[in-house]
Amino acid sequence: MSAPHTDVEQVEAANTAFYEAMERGDFDELSSLWLTPADLGVDEEYHDPADTGVVSCVHPGWPVLTGRGEVLRSYALIMANTDYIQFFLTDVHVSVTGDTALVTCTENILSGGPAPADGAELGPLVGQLVVATNVFRRTPAGWKLWSHHASPVMAESDGAEDDDTSADGANPDGGPLD
Repeated sequence: MSAPHTDVEQVEAANTAFYEAMERGDFDELSSLWLTPADLGVDEEYHDPADTGVVSCVHPGWPVLTGRGEVLRSYALIMANTDYIQFFLTDVHVSVTGDTALVTCTENILSGGPAPADGAELGPLVGQLVVATNVFRRTPAGWKLWSHHASPVMAESDGAEDDDTSADGANPDGGPLD
């Protein structure tokens, strides 16, 4: 077993590799980073891989995806429809207990979709703030992603635009509330 500080460094490297594979659109690399039944020493010929070490993923606004096939299909879909994506990770915290590691972070995402039909340039860039939890499992091949859960962070408002009601709940202009 490796030293705790080495485990943390290895998990940080696995977490970084996950986001870098997404940025490059490298589906093969991304797939190799997710836990497989073989990583757990399970013979897939005799066991349903969907029942063994089930991986899961929640993308912002999506339902829970379970099973390696379903999770990887979601990434293939995202990569096919995203021409550019870059992650700036902040607030990264790694915790390792035995053969399980938990990474929490804030994903500061800059992405662009397909170019408009009339031009070859990248579509408009969009920024998004997401908090994520990544769970890793130690395997003989290194740390593998077991679960990814990402949720959008609500943007802060300046207060003036969202304060459409007075203290008594009435619309300040006297009209009905929508």
